[in-house]
Amino acid sequence: MADQVKVTSIDALDVFRARLILFVAKARRSLDDVNDELRRTRGWLEHDRRLHWDGEVARRTKVLNQAQQDLMSARLSKLHDKIQMQQSVVLKAREAVAQAETRRGNVKTWNRNYEGSSAPLAKKLEGLRNVLDHDMPKAIAYLVNARRTLEDYTELPSAPAVADSPPEPDGPQ
Repeated sequence: MADQVKVTSIDALDVFRARLILFVAKARRSLDDVNDELRRTRGWLEHDRRLHWDGEVARRTKVLNQAQQDLMSARLSKLHDKIQMQQSVVLKAREAVAQAETRRGNVKTWNRNYEGSSAPLAKKLEGLRNVLDHDMPKAIAYLVNARRTLEDYTELPSAPAVADSPPEPDGPQ
């Protein structure tokens, strides 16, 4: 064990502690933002997108049914130009319904897989939250105690004075 301790700046502990406190506050806010985003995304998938595509399937199916009725009317009236036009409208309406059903299926799949995909990442975030809530306050308290200990040490009659600036390096540079 050394006979002397060479402390150049006790204030560096205060600067570090202050920056650590700021880091912890920003990290907590960031974790809160991420958790909020996870909840918003889950709600968006479960409610907003599901309802949207359910509605789109219903709306597009209604358009398809109307187009099919118009096609049937055109066939009954035997208007060839109108039949071709209505056939193309029916085809487009079928494609629109198929697209909406595909997207609704995608949303259902994403919704089923969301929890399984996000849970491991959320668990890692909770581990970081634990560090921020339990370990960092201990680290901050340790820095306060270290400062007190160093201040007490510098006040001892045999303790060397604390230098205001770091010592100059020896030798030419």
